[in-house]
Amino acid sequence: MAFNPQAATTGTFLGGLPRRLVADGLLTEEQARSLQEKSQKNRTPFVSLVVEGKLIPAVRLAQIAGTEFGSPIFDLSALEPNLIAIKEVSEKLIRTHHALPLFRRERKLFVAISDPTNLQALDEFKFATGLSIEGIVVEDDKLSKAIEAAASALQSASFSGGDVDLENLEIEGGDDEKKADEKTSDEEDAPIIRYVNKVLMDAINRGASDIHFEPYEKKYRVRYRVDGELKEMANPPVQMGGRLAARLKVMSRLDLAERRVPQDGRIKLKLSANKSIDFRVSTCPTLWGEKIVMRILDASSAMLGIEALGYEPAQKDLYLKALAKPQGMILVTGPTGSGKTVSLYTGLNILNTEDANISTAEDPCEINLPGINQVNVNVKQGLTFAAALKAFLRQDPDVIMVGEIRDLETAEIAIKAAQTGHLVLSTLHTNDAPATLTRLLNMGVPAYNVASTVSLIIAQRLARKLCKLCKKPDNVPREELLREGFTQEQIDAPGFTLYKAVGCDQCNDGYKGRTGIYQVMPVTDAISRIIMENGNAIDIADQARQEGVFDLRQSALKKVCEGVMDLTEANRVTVD
Repeated sequence: MAFNPQAATTGTFLGGLPRRLVADGLLTEEQARSLQEKSQKNRTPFVSLVVEGKLIPAVRLAQIAGTEFGSPIFDLSALEPNLIAIKEVSEKLIRTHHALPLFRRERKLFVAISDPTNLQALDEFKFATGLSIEGIVVEDDKLSKAIEAAASALQSASFSGGDVDLENLEIEGGDDEKKADEKTSDEEDAPIIRYVNKVLMDAINRGASDIHFEPYEKKYRVRYRVDGELKEMANPPVQMGGRLAARLKVMSRLDLAERRVPQDGRIKLKLSANKSIDFRVSTCPTLWGEKIVMRILDASSAMLGIEALGYEPAQKDLYLKALAKPQGMILVTGPTGSGKTVSLYTGLNILNTEDANISTAEDPCEINLPGINQVNVNVKQGLTFAAALKAFLRQDPDVIMVGEIRDLETAEIAIKAAQTGHLVLSTLHTNDAPATLTRLLNMGVPAYNVASTVSLIIAQRLARKLCKLCKKPDNVPREELLREGFTQEQIDAPGFTLYKAVGCDQCNDGYKGRTGIYQVMPVTDAISRIIMENGNAIDIADQARQEGVFDLRQSALKKVCEGVMDLTEANRVTVD
């Protein structure tokens, strides 16, 4: 099929590699345009979409690209992984531009790319390294595997305990008000100190979000939550349970003598001069001793930017638009561990400028951000969410974040703040966005206050992403796809392919990392009228659907269509 220049003037302009592939008859204009639009929309390399869709073999694509643009071609499998010059740049740069530094010769760095028209990548590498850059064309599938391997190596280099003195890690306790018996720290023997530190470092290396220390009658187990799944990692002798609990309580400055009631504390683990990890520690007395759960809090997760959280472009724009408003209320809802805190803090980080006064009330504060005034709620001392909010309103605030709206008093003060020229962010525990509005009404908040104050509601879940190295196409009958909720348009789209988890030595049973699934619902005039007319969550959901708002199920299925996750995971985190 010959390339038609006149046709290229309408719709998406085809240039570079897509144009050459159409000219050679390897792609139709419709396919090329669709893939190019998808590439621009999802910020996914065009070449990767072509290869993943099995439209052109990776080897053939590399040969065409090299020939067309006069770039040398290289077989990545011929290069020893340990010789790749990954330390020259950051993992973020490698992933963002889908390019990998291979080797350096004096002042020249050779960079592997699958699309030689990706000049921005070469410019960014040049800026980051100060070196002269030469692009080398490689096969896209091999490049993806090499990038994953390089990223793992960079993470291991950053967090490996091999270069860390496990007995002398720099540890800071949480609250100065909670003082443990410091002598106990000296009395603890080195094996216990080293074991606990090794568990913490291993959890960080594996990307765990939580660590569970659990005592039973004849067994003691340590479990990590990795990519949302709990996995048993160690079984120390049951006799060590008391000493492990004592060590963890010393580290988090809790009362060693108190074993009958729950306690909360914090630990800061300094890994390097510019990298530290916080742990939120919770103890709970059980039948056979104290169970201790540690939530791993990495402040850098709030610095990744909104693009890294998994919002669809339209959803991201709605969130940014709501954040730009000088007043109103943004609510984030979802179960515990669904990423609500990261979503809120990502928004706060966007708002965190020199001319903004931002205050937060949390129970407890999970992520420390310079420039934000953070308050830990302390109910025993009378510092409730409502009391903190009242104090904030006397402190000339611009932005207020309430960790959770739990009662009518907190809700009323938060709404009053949103009505008087302040932007308020908070969370609720509901199943979806429409139910959040009815929850406020059921708490006793007047309908006119809800309708006039709440500007945006985000419901979210966290789902496991498929491992890019081992995922394989999955054949699902068309009738089953329709029953699952896919539309005819999705099924008939060019390159539509479902993938399934397989498993390799670089992932967890076929999954690696997590992404957010969102329902982002603006409170429009039509929805406000439904609220004022005492409509229920079903009425609100119907109106939101008419306005084009994706519910959680639709958002999950879109991620399945994009190859980010599989249908099994979509069914696990959402219901049809």
